Parts: sequence; structure tokens; C-alpha cells
Amino acid sequence: MLLLCCLLAVVPSPFAQEIQDAYAQQEAEALRGLLSRADTRADSLLVRYRLYPLTEDEAVLDDLPKSLPSGSARELALLSGLWAYRAGEASVFRVVQYGRRSSTLLEAAKAQDPDAPYVLLVESQSLLFRPAIAGRDAGAAAERLRRLARQIQDTPGVGIAEVEAHTWRWLALREAGQREDARRLRHRLMERPLPPLYQEFLRNPPDV
Repeated sequence: MLLLCCLLAVVPSPFAQEIQDAYAQQEAEALRGLLSRADTRADSLLVRYRLYPLTEDEAVLDDLPKSLPSGSARELALLSGLWAYRAGEASVFRVVQYGRRSSTLLEAAKAQDPDAPYVLLVESQSLLFRPAIAGRDAGAAAERLRRLARQIQDTPGVGIAEVEAHTWRWLALREAGQREDARRLRHRLMERPLPPLYQEFLRNPPDV
């Protein structure tokens, strides 16, 4: 059963690719339409994970489950990411609670499959955005993103673009003080015809 779950987690999904395409083009309304069409828990979590950064609409984070006892590594990682978004918007009284919930979900995802694409993506973002006292590690984030880019090359269609892994890796390298590696990577990326989201990311990266 565990092997079956791992295999299903990496099967290429046309719906996941639709989500990725709308996200990369910054088409929030298209994502809202996809959310209404999502007929599985995994797809619903993925659309919400993509929609919130574009809109910062707190309603996207309403009614998040606290846990997923039967969740796949992908589902647990996505839910961890959603709770991390919620922690970022929470009051001082809730931020620690939501942050711990996100961390617990991520650890459960890693226990199932530490190399699952969404586990690598969400963990790398966590390593970049968490406070230093909680284990912030940009170098470790860059390494996970390197592994993610390689995974996507081998298994396309999971809903993560290779360029997404590389743009996040550029930011991680920069934050880790590996400036020359970051500069070269950014130069290679900017030579390509990038979707609007990644152009904006490279010109105006998020604060970490």
C-alpha cells in the first residue's frame, strides 16, 4: 500500500499541469475556476497552495484540516505549506501554534518520502523562511532545490516547473552567501523566455 501511494504521488497529472500553468501566468481567476473543479483532496490542496501567494486571500486558508492521518507525502507537504502561509498572517498568539502544526505535517511527509517533489519544495521554502532560532538554513534549501530540479527532469508533469526549482534555488544560493553561483544561475534563467511569475520573482524576490 505504501509503495502504491508513492507511485501515485509521482504520476503525471494533466490537472496539476493546468494548475502550474495558471500559477506561472499569474492567473488567479483561472486558479479559482480550477479550485471549483478539483475533485480530489490532493488537487484541492494544490490549487489552494498556488492560489494564496497570488491573492493573499485569507479565505483560501479557511477550514484547513489540522492533520491528515491517511494523507500521502504530497498532501501532507501541501497542507504543511498552507499552515505555513497561515502562520505568516497569524497574530503573535497563534503564530507559534500554526508554525508547529506546519512543521509536524512536514515531518510526517518526510517520513513517508523525503524525496517527493512537493516535500522537497515545501521543505526548502520552510528552511528559507523559518527564523534562525528555528533552524533557518539557506544552504540546505539550495541542496534540496537542486535535487528537486533533477527530479522534475526525470518526472515531468507533477505540477512543478523546472524553472520554479531553479528560481527558488537562485534565492537560496543568494541567501546562503554563494553569490557567484547565484549570479550565474540568475543569468542563465534571465536568458530564457520565462512566464510572468518567474520574471517577477527574479526581479523582485520575496523577503526571507
